[in-house]
Amino acid sequence: MPVTGDQSLIKKINQSIVLEMIRDHCPISRAQIAELTGLTKGTVSTIVNDLMKDNLVYEIGPGRSSGGRRPVMLMFNKAAGYAIGVDLGVNYLLTVLTDLQGNIVLERMTLYQDLSYDEILSLLKKDLRTVFDQAPSSTYGIIGIGIGIPGIVGNDGTILFAPNLGWKNVDLKGVINSEFQVPVWIDNEANTGALGEKLYGAGRESSNLVYVSVGIGIGTGIVLNGELYKGISGFSGEIGHTTIEVNGKRCRCGNKGCWELYASEHALLSQAKSLPMFRGKDDRDIDLEFLVHLADGGHTEVINLFNQIGEYLGIGIMNIALSFNPELVVIGNRLSKAQQWIVNPVKKVLSNRLMPYHREKLRVEFSSLGTYSSALGASSLAITNFFSESKVTIE
Repeated sequence: MPVTGDQSLIKKINQSIVLEMIRDHCPISRAQIAELTGLTKGTVSTIVNDLMKDNLVYEIGPGRSSGGRRPVMLMFNKAAGYAIGVDLGVNYLLTVLTDLQGNIVLERMTLYQDLSYDEILSLLKKDLRTVFDQAPSSTYGIIGIGIGIPGIVGNDGTILFAPNLGWKNVDLKGVINSEFQVPVWIDNEANTGALGEKLYGAGRESSNLVYVSVGIGIGTGIVLNGELYKGISGFSGEIGHTTIEVNGKRCRCGNKGCWELYASEHALLSQAKSLPMFRGKDDRDIDLEFLVHLADGGHTEVINLFNQIGEYLGIGIMNIALSFNPELVVIGNRLSKAQQWIVNPVKKVLSNRLMPYHREKLRVEFSSLGTYSSALGASSLAITNFFSESKVTIE
């Protein structure tokens, strides 16, 4: 049924405009909202009163006067509800509870080795239940759960293929929705990482950026003209599985010579375990943090290994720059902990190999959110959908 311009629709559009203005610019007065939006002061006042009744907006007292009576300032009530974001990695679960502006209220980190679906699902449910139980009381409670996973996700939220987890055709969304009775959104973890950086991190001022998630594998989230680009079927960003060695190692995805086999945390750990200095050492003791510690201590073999990983990472970023010509590439996820040891080889590759036209305006930065990019981006899926119920767009 077509939407017509009746009074209820107009009111909904105006309410959406006013709420977004308060969210983005608070503290702000009613008069400032009217001036910035072009709405009448009476309309703004009526809408603000409704938003206050809904506990989405509150007053904080008078602001500065510009010549007359001091205006009453308004704030968005970020604690009116809470969202959960999950970064479901290959060997970890990071679960965060955020307010409606994406600020982390509490978090849980769980590590695991068993990649079976049943085991990870059990841990996920346990962590989600803990966060639910510890969430502060609020008007709207838990508004939804967003989950970022390292794999290909269908438009209906089904996990079609997660090679590093060994999962195929998994309806995680349906299971979690049934268990917790709140809306659930699932997307590729690099996409949620790109959203996290765009909304809260290094990409806030960039309209064209590529987020490179470097963990056990490599995924990329692509933001073009301010919007997350997902491709015709929603499967874009699998650049970690592009070929950089024609007759290279066999990948779990079925291909050979994939980028992530040479530039990921998994590549780093695999090569580290073959170093003479680690012969006889338990593999479980060799992790990223330990290698960074050794590099910081001046261990040449480990520094050289980081240099090699950085060079391969630079090769992939060069290909990204040639393909998308972004203004910003953000390196995130776990390997960003080794920034000090991989930044120079990455930049050296780009300086020596990338055409100057593509290099001129390109910035390469490490995530300002650290390991939280994907979890925060996943949380934003729930927040965005919560507010989309009151938001009207005209095309």
